[in-house]
Amino acid sequence: MKNTVTFILSVVVPLIIITVVLRDASEENTKLAELRKEQSIPHIPGVDHSKHEVLQRDFDNPHEITATCLSCHTERGEELLHSFHFTWEREEFIEGRGVTYLGKKNLLNNFCTGIFSNESTCNRCHAGFGWDDMDFDFTNPYNIDCLVCHDNTGTYEKLKGGAGYPTPGQDFRTIVQNVGQPKKENCGYCHFHGGGGNNVKHGDLEMALLTASREVDVHMGVDGANMECVDCHTAENHVMKGRYYGVSSTNERRATCEQCHTANPHIDDMLNSHVAKIACQTCHIPEYAKVNATKMYWDWSTAGRLDDGKIFELYDGEGNAIYQSIKGDFEWKTNVEPEYFWFNGTADHFLISDKVDTTAAYLEINTLFGDASDRDSRIIPVKVHRGRQPYDPVHLSILQAKLWDREPGKGALWLDLDWERALIEGMKYLDRPYSGKWNFVNTEMYLPVNHMVSPASQALQCQDCHTRENSRMQLVEGSYIPGNTKYAAVDNMGVMLIILSFIGVFIHAVIRYFSVKKLKQS
Repeated sequence: MKNTVTFILSVVVPLIIITVVLRDASEENTKLAELRKEQSIPHIPGVDHSKHEVLQRDFDNPHEITATCLSCHTERGEELLHSFHFTWEREEFIEGRGVTYLGKKNLLNNFCTGIFSNESTCNRCHAGFGWDDMDFDFTNPYNIDCLVCHDNTGTYEKLKGGAGYPTPGQDFRTIVQNVGQPKKENCGYCHFHGGGGNNVKHGDLEMALLTASREVDVHMGVDGANMECVDCHTAENHVMKGRYYGVSSTNERRATCEQCHTANPHIDDMLNSHVAKIACQTCHIPEYAKVNATKMYWDWSTAGRLDDGKIFELYDGEGNAIYQSIKGDFEWKTNVEPEYFWFNGTADHFLISDKVDTTAAYLEINTLFGDASDRDSRIIPVKVHRGRQPYDPVHLSILQAKLWDREPGKGALWLDLDWERALIEGMKYLDRPYSGKWNFVNTEMYLPVNHMVSPASQALQCQDCHTRENSRMQLVEGSYIPGNTKYAAVDNMGVMLIILSFIGVFIHAVIRYFSVKKLKQS
């Protein structure tokens, strides 16, 4: 009987464990193999637009190009008119506010602060033509720009300061004959350059992703999966899957890791148990801005300085502007460790009509909801962009300055360097009250990090979080993290158990000693 038990424990049980592990590993490898196979199949267009007779001509008017597209793609115009890429606005419910209509169209940020009165330059990235003031017609399908997303030549350009119109003189005939599914270049044309330059805003979206290796991003790396943005950000009726929480509020139509990798992506069940409260990105994006620097701080309060009466700029050794007369001071970083927060997929935003709390250390331009007690919350990596921007100390409101115009003398800060006139013109455009006084308030904006996924070998290890010194989780509130959190009751209980264990061992040893001695004497 004893030999049978020994055989089961030493041979049978380990074999069962090995079989289960190998089976799980086989299933996991099968899933990865299926994903790799699926992504390795190139997209083959179902239509050769160069053969369409209607496209065998020259185009001078961009609205005419759109009309020609819609003559075949008859329902697409109506789809675009209701897509977020065109409306720059969503109907959403925000806790504490109710139903709202928010988006880039009317929200603030702490980069260029907002599009109000600056539409002609900001809306270069709008998927439309001619949005240069509040009178833009959002109901006209011929105002849609099809080419900015569907040009496959890589040559299509929008005019700077052109309110979304293309740069004149392009070979539109060749471009319209070479349209297709959006590529990384199309998405990156706008999303890589948010905030006014490459990698300025997001930190994990930049031009390097077009040519980077899998060390930078395993999904988009040219020697990795070499995926296109639309492989994850799929669309239904031109409504893309994915949420940018600088302008979005609800937990809907999100692009998630789980949609491909499932909720149990690891062979190790212990790692899978982490997924319930820790987002995949937290471990698999240990740093962002891996190639080019991203802007971490923007101080508008120093804008307006001159050198010998002239506008000037200063640059660091990497070519990043650290001061510009028209914009103020900046701080940049590369290989940035994210900050970590609880997030349940919903957010709020500071509106132009909200009141500034001057007692707070920072005004939150957007607020990510979530905490440790929320069953829907997980710890996510975040880029926090900090800055100083103008506000009205009397009305306690954020101020929107007029930044841009085609010619000087109209109050645009970037041309006239006159804060007072720029603020007057900006608030007048919005028809909002302005006391005539201004100061600057510290602000924070939270941008969840979702790209630049590292190879598995470079993911965070146990000691990166479960340690008392330099833990990634040291500022995450509300949860007990073994090895990191100092929780007196649990720590004291652990110490007591260790002491009691030693006492038990000692008592056991003493009893055994006297028992053996007594047996010998008998």
